[in-house]
Amino acid sequence: MKKLTIYEYPKCGTSRSAIKWLKGKDYELEHHNLFETAPSEDVLAELVRKSGLEAKKFFNTSGETYKEMGLKDVLPGLSEREKIALLASNGRLIKRPVVTDGSTVTVGFKEDDYERTWG
Repeated sequence: MKKLTIYEYPKCGTSRSAIKWLKGKDYELEHHNLFETAPSEDVLAELVRKSGLEAKKFFNTSGETYKEMGLKDVLPGLSEREKIALLASNGRLIKRPVVTDGSTVTVGFKEDDYERTWG
């Protein structure tokens, strides 16, 4: 059985959809609840690097915490390292779900992307 690590929030509809899709493809999932424990800066830096995306793509821009902190205006002035530190400081800021097999990383859930990456 193929194994993936998923950083998610159990009450998040997008996370639940992704989990259902991945289980339908016979993946074994190791769950990490982002609201209980955010990944460390080192883990996040590695996820960002392996995803090929900028750290800003890991932010949950529609989330309450993101809006409360006014990050739309703050992020452009931060370095990648500072963005990663911010993500590590609060799991609610992280776009869900983040899925990895150790070398490939996806952020969010779009069925087409999942089919291409995990299908």
